[in-house]
Amino acid sequence: MFESLTEKLTSALRNLRGVGRLSEENMAEALKEVRAALLSADVHFKVAREFVDQVQQQCVGQEVLRSVTPGQQIVKIIHDELVKLLGEGSTALTEKRPLKILLVGLHGSGKTTSAAKLGRLLKKRGYRPLLVACDVYRPAAIDQLEILAQQEGLGFFSDRTTRDVPAIGAAAVQAAQAQQADAILFDTAGRLQIDQDLIEEVRQLSARIQPDEVILVADGALGQEAVNVAKAFHSALRLTGLILTKLDGDARGGAALSIKSVTGVPIKFVGVGEKAADFDQFYPDRLASRILGMGDVVSLVEKAQEHFDQKETERMAEKVRKADFNLEDFLVQLHQVKKMGSMDSILGMLPGMSGVKLGDGAERQMARTEAIIKSMTIQERRKPEILNGNRRLRIANGSGVKVVEVNQLIKQFQQMQKMMRMMRGPGAKKMMRQMEAMRAKGGLPGM
Repeated sequence: MFESLTEKLTSALRNLRGVGRLSEENMAEALKEVRAALLSADVHFKVAREFVDQVQQQCVGQEVLRSVTPGQQIVKIIHDELVKLLGEGSTALTEKRPLKILLVGLHGSGKTTSAAKLGRLLKKRGYRPLLVACDVYRPAAIDQLEILAQQEGLGFFSDRTTRDVPAIGAAAVQAAQAQQADAILFDTAGRLQIDQDLIEEVRQLSARIQPDEVILVADGALGQEAVNVAKAFHSALRLTGLILTKLDGDARGGAALSIKSVTGVPIKFVGVGEKAADFDQFYPDRLASRILGMGDVVSLVEKAQEHFDQKETERMAEKVRKADFNLEDFLVQLHQVKKMGSMDSILGMLPGMSGVKLGDGAERQMARTEAIIKSMTIQERRKPEILNGNRRLRIANGSGVKVVEVNQLIKQFQQMQKMMRMMRGPGAKKMMRQMEAMRAKGGLPGM
């Protein structure tokens, strides 16, 4: 979502290289570009103006430290101001059991899906969530929530015999006590636009259940309209937090950068994909780093810890050390990497790689590689050297690819095995020198 903003900010700050002291004169053009970048990202005009004023106030007159460049120093200042803009401090939920969370928002914002995603996250944290269907108007809304609850192993409550939403909420609280559920998530109805009936129904439900958290689910792709929606709901219900959805899309990201400053309500979670696992707690400092192209290594490590099996990882490390890594092991690693999300999302967490896009081609290549290996027998995966012409033809037909693609995979894997063997013996230093020489000439081929 922030690729364009990252590119424009990087371009604006590049002009400050070589400056010995930050002044109003040499800052003027750069800050003008920063402001233009924020406005083009659909950031509220008042927020953009105040942000630039704050950065200028922090920068002007500062001596550039000997250990850093002027560009690096202003990046640090802009990073700190972005963190303030996005919302400093903790974004965690109230630590209370039972925890009652009321989810509100407009139709199509992703409330039902977010309820299941948040329930899944709370389950991983040791809660016993119960999803409550309070949307009695949208066709199949109750069925959708029930299916999602079953898929994630969450508790579910509904009453299809009544449209008295406050009564449904009260009955759900009693049911949660009986089921020993300690996190109750109320999925409410939405409208295409804010109206008095919607607000009044949610008010009555809130008065009946006394929620600990009132969270607005807002579509991040709405831009400034999402900010207006948040202001209206906050005025009526006193929101405690926000969930921004669809941050994996191609929207400009202005809502994420404006909403805390305009409403005073912190973003607590973000939806970054369609899968249940594509849901993260919001960390302002991490997003600020990604916007400035500095990556988000902490989130990347957390994802790896979540999806990689520790014992399996240690086993694989030992096999690599002994140069005993086969195609069956490679398939296991491929599956674990896929659990972490798309290749583009992983690249976006690496410093300096936020603008790099592999596109659908990388995902398709991974799928083809997986299909080729799965078309092999266990013996062939463990001993690729037995793959003669007939076997390769059978594998190609079984995976729906050409024989040349099977040959390419085998050749690449053999090269990788050769590198592993070199890492074990006296050839390791020679290989490192070769890689360093290749890096000095512009990088490794194909990387």
